[in-house]
Amino acid sequence: MFRHSLILSTALFVTACAGTAPLSVAPEMELPGTYVSAPDTSGPQHPDWVSAFGDDALGGLVNEGISANPGLAIVRANLDAARASARAAGAPRLPSVDASTSATVRDIAVGSPEVYSAGIEVVWQADIWGRISDGARAGTLSAEAAAADLAGAELTVAANVVSTWFALTEARLQRELAERDVETRARQLEIVERRFVRGVARSSDVRTARSALASSQAALTVRERTEAQTARNLQTALGRYPDGAIEAARLLPELGELPAPGTPEQLISRRPDVVAAELRLGAAGFSAEAARKALYPSLTLRGNAGGQAASPSDVFSSANMVESLAASLAAPLFRGGALRAERDRTAALARAQAARYVETSLTALREVENALQSDVLLANRASAQQTALEEAAAALELVERQYASGVGTIFELIDAQTRLTQAESQLISARRERLDNRVALHLAIAGPFAAAGE
Repeated sequence: MFRHSLILSTALFVTACAGTAPLSVAPEMELPGTYVSAPDTSGPQHPDWVSAFGDDALGGLVNEGISANPGLAIVRANLDAARASARAAGAPRLPSVDASTSATVRDIAVGSPEVYSAGIEVVWQADIWGRISDGARAGTLSAEAAAADLAGAELTVAANVVSTWFALTEARLQRELAERDVETRARQLEIVERRFVRGVARSSDVRTARSALASSQAALTVRERTEAQTARNLQTALGRYPDGAIEAARLLPELGELPAPGTPEQLISRRPDVVAAELRLGAAGFSAEAARKALYPSLTLRGNAGGQAASPSDVFSSANMVESLAASLAAPLFRGGALRAERDRTAALARAQAARYVETSLTALREVENALQSDVLLANRASAQQTALEEAAAALELVERQYASGVGTIFELIDAQTRLTQAESQLISARRERLDNRVALHLAIAGPFAAAGE
């Protein structure tokens, strides 16, 4: 099963100043050709997993979240900053050009009262060891990693919006169930009170029925609070003011066939957080190389052209112009160990990033395996809970007839109603949890979805 192998990260060779031994090489890890928990049969992977739920409101909500979520705005700004840093890291490969000008007023006794000067200086450091290029490559890879972070953040926001929408729908269904339970308890209390008036029920039966009604009313307030808070959570994810004024769907959607999850190898090459970790691994390697090469001599070329005259118009005349061209070779001799410490620091960071990449990959694989296995188990749970609901409904109907005929007790009636309410509540929760797991699967395999602007 583990015949297929994949190097989880590219080999990163960072050599020491006096040798060529690799400092950090990412380990190899064997991957199966398919997921261990993958079902025997599965449907095609939907091109847009959000629309696959069949809820017309979801697409618009996800697009709204992608456009307005404040957390995504932070990630986009970080991407812009990373791209600017990448441009700055590559700038030293080109010459720097500076212009200067000045005007000086002197004592007239010493000659001309005014002196004007202007000049241009061009400085270029030859990248003979590739140190500057390594820094530029590190910056570029860091920017690409930030772009992968944005893709992952958009996927996370989409999944969060969908899950919170389902949570809001569940909260509405649970609140409606609690309302029906209150109504049922109130009708049962009326029946008990009428029986008490006729002398066929005890006062303790009346008080027991009243207690059951009060408990049901207290449970309703909890459901109402949960629904309001979930609505505000969804509005926050959408970038709206959290006033709670958002209406949930009337029903939870029915799940279709499990989509094909792909292969572990495809996951490693596609999932944004794994891609970002791989890019940062490469960036760390180039940064370590640049720090090592900072110990080598550097060659700098410097050219100057300028003039000085008593009149601005004469500054650039050929008679007053002076040009110079110089080359300098400098080698660091003593910096208090700062350069070697930086070399060691960046090398250690490269090793840490290699381990972080492996950790991220294993986490991604674990999440997919968990979601695949849970899909089957949660489906079985929902099916069993449906059976429990049907049996509880039949039992309540039987107990109600027995109580009406004087055979059953008030405790049996209250217990049967409680069991029915609990069974339906647990079925709603089981269906929502299965939906959440399906969302988690799409998030884990980095499934495609239609985002705003695409």
